[in-house]
Amino acid sequence: MPCPCISQGLQGWSYAAAKLHTAPVRQIFRLRFFHVLVATGGGYAGYRKYEDYKLKQLEKRGIEVPVKLASEWEVALYKSVPTRLLSRAWGRLNQVELPTWLRKPVYSLYIWTFGVNMKEAAVEDLHHYRNLSEFFRRKLKPQARPVCCVHSVISPSDGKILNFGQVKNCEVEQVKGVTYSLESFLGPRISTEEIRFSQALPGNSFQQQLVTKEGNELYHCVIYLAPGDYHCFHSPTDWTVSHRRHFPGSLMSVNPGVARWIKELFCHNERVVLTGDWKHGFFSLTAVGATNVGSIRIYFDQDLHTNSPSYSKGSYNDFSFISNNNKEGIPMRKGEHLGEFNLGSTIVLIFEAPKDFKFNLKAGQKIRFGEALGSL
Repeated sequence: MPCPCISQGLQGWSYAAAKLHTAPVRQIFRLRFFHVLVATGGGYAGYRKYEDYKLKQLEKRGIEVPVKLASEWEVALYKSVPTRLLSRAWGRLNQVELPTWLRKPVYSLYIWTFGVNMKEAAVEDLHHYRNLSEFFRRKLKPQARPVCCVHSVISPSDGKILNFGQVKNCEVEQVKGVTYSLESFLGPRISTEEIRFSQALPGNSFQQQLVTKEGNELYHCVIYLAPGDYHCFHSPTDWTVSHRRHFPGSLMSVNPGVARWIKELFCHNERVVLTGDWKHGFFSLTAVGATNVGSIRIYFDQDLHTNSPSYSKGSYNDFSFISNNNKEGIPMRKGEHLGEFNLGSTIVLIFEAPKDFKFNLKAGQKIRFGEALGSL
């Protein structure tokens, strides 16, 4: 007959072994669904990056890539990646001052990776930039970007032309064959009587309500800023900014591959819509945020704060530069500094012009700030 103490010891050892064996299993099951979703979304985002790379290789070979839109579950999975949190972390990292000896190797790696032309920078010495944020927001030499004086609308930034043309049926093309809703993008029409362009011609559609003059049409142009591009943007024409609308939202990538994949991508992402008027009627410039580009700065708007930790889905914040400023709005001259991104993103112009307005562009072409977009 076994000794009672030995029996109890064996039972205790068995219990401890069972506890040790089941502990990892329990920990696995304790993982919250959110963490699993984030991990899955991150993996899927990596897969999409690889797919984007393959598409770029096909484009370089001149092979037309067919449009394949993401399903609802794919968009939801991508949105599960905490891009807003990552963008805020990236923003804080950019503010960390680098030791002098480390600046040149870090910036040189970035220059080599994204093809940055430092000969255009106002300060070429890499040791001058204390942190990544200063390097990203570097100014250019005055002669590096001459502003075209002949044409009425210039490019507000360096970048790549994704799409341009007339707005049709209240839909705007973000890339060829992939559209987004004009009203979803700009938000409900501003009805404040003191805003000058609100005196639109009577019409049923949202698009018709934006047109203020008989015989005019609505046009659009989408410019993608890559990470290696000059990150500041400027006024594309002589106009008056009367209103700002800020849409908090996702911060998904806006590179051409993702723009071809996700319908209404620009409506999902955080953006700042500036609206006003120019000599031909309605004019708007929208700065669209992206992954690691939660920070959108408008120089004359000190009340604007983007990429906040929390926001209500579908919400937006309005601010009138007429009722809260000088009753005249903010006058902007063509080429004047307007704002900046923290890294790279997208600028969307939507404006009213006569029917004989012509773009001087080709989809996919590179363009620099100050070069002509189109004219009458």
